[in-house]
Amino acid sequence: MNKIYNPKREDWKDVLRRPTQTVADIEGLVNTIFEEVNTSGDSILKKYTQEFDKVTLENMLVSDVEIEKAKALVSNDLKSAIQLAKANIEVFHKAQKTGRVAVETAPGVSCWQEKRPIQKVGLYIPGGTAPLFSTILMLAVPATIAGCSEIVLCSPPDKEGQLNPAILYTANLCGVTKIIKVGGIQAIAGMTFGTESIPQVYKIFGPGNQFVTVAKQIATKHGVAIDMPAGPSELLVVADDTANASFVASDLLSQAEHGIDSQVILVSTSKTMINAVEKEVALQLEELPRKEIARQAIANSKLIYVEDDQMAIDLINEYGPEHYIVCVANEDFYIDNTQNAGSVFIGNYTPESAGDYASGTNHTLPTNGYAKQYSGVNLDSFMKSMTFQKITKEGIQAIGKAVELMAEAEGLQAHKNAITLRLKSL
Repeated sequence: MNKIYNPKREDWKDVLRRPTQTVADIEGLVNTIFEEVNTSGDSILKKYTQEFDKVTLENMLVSDVEIEKAKALVSNDLKSAIQLAKANIEVFHKAQKTGRVAVETAPGVSCWQEKRPIQKVGLYIPGGTAPLFSTILMLAVPATIAGCSEIVLCSPPDKEGQLNPAILYTANLCGVTKIIKVGGIQAIAGMTFGTESIPQVYKIFGPGNQFVTVAKQIATKHGVAIDMPAGPSELLVVADDTANASFVASDLLSQAEHGIDSQVILVSTSKTMINAVEKEVALQLEELPRKEIARQAIANSKLIYVEDDQMAIDLINEYGPEHYIVCVANEDFYIDNTQNAGSVFIGNYTPESAGDYASGTNHTLPTNGYAKQYSGVNLDSFMKSMTFQKITKEGIQAIGKAVELMAEAEGLQAHKNAITLRLKSL
């Protein structure tokens, strides 16, 4: 990891730079595949599944028989763990429900707001080196609570043309209505346009590599919403001498093992802590099955020393981390002054991995600095706010003259006439 001491504010942009992505002309490839999927449907999905996933599929739709077989392959201990996580996620997301908001803005003018579910949502679940069945919990549980009527899941098949049993078990448990064995750009295109096997959806959720990320962005040009812009996973830890160096190192490595383009950062007011964490990272890294992936991510990562808490919090808000762990004596200062972060984990016994799986909060979070303007996925992500109003004769008389004057000032005579006719009728 790169050690940096007391970086000047004018250098923060370079110090906090994220890893660059270097695949050439991703957008051109995405647009080509989108056009082909829109034109050819399932046949082109199968072609790209053969090309990218090295498997030929007769049927991309997962059957009830496959789901039942998958259930038998998942251990009872893992089923219990998934059920516990599901219960906690349900508790937290059900608590986010809000009722109708109603007010009379003027005598005879009633306005109210209600939330309605997005009817059709698509969930993208990566399958590659880490089949993220936990992300199904984070997306399908709130979608079900919101009342989405169609929950479509796409995930790439393995070389045998199957999905990981835990993915199928979790999807079935959480109310997913259709599971399709297709991944990558072609899956996002399928959910964008609809094919013989994939229903068209109104909003797409879920993480993915840079190809999937660009595909989701292209989907927005075709009338489909997405959860948020996303990039490689990232974690920032702020720690002082009250932190446990081995805990901090384990947290940094837990994100580093996600992918070679992940980034982890330690910010500390203690050089002693920085040195201790550096040693622990080196020791723990060697024990990881995914150590080569983590090693490359660690090369993108930084240990940053700053002299005081104010400098630390300013730097953290400038970075806007996806995951943010606070392990300091003066934790209230950091909590109260944090403006930009996806999800915050407080104290020595609150590892980021708890939020990834089972504490109840959602792990689908803005990366790449988007925490400055985006929220992580929550219940409202699967809902729309609709406003209603009802105006009585008394109400139109109360606000009618003001509307007439404003419409006329904007040169919109038909708008004015819609009021004038009603006022004259009274």
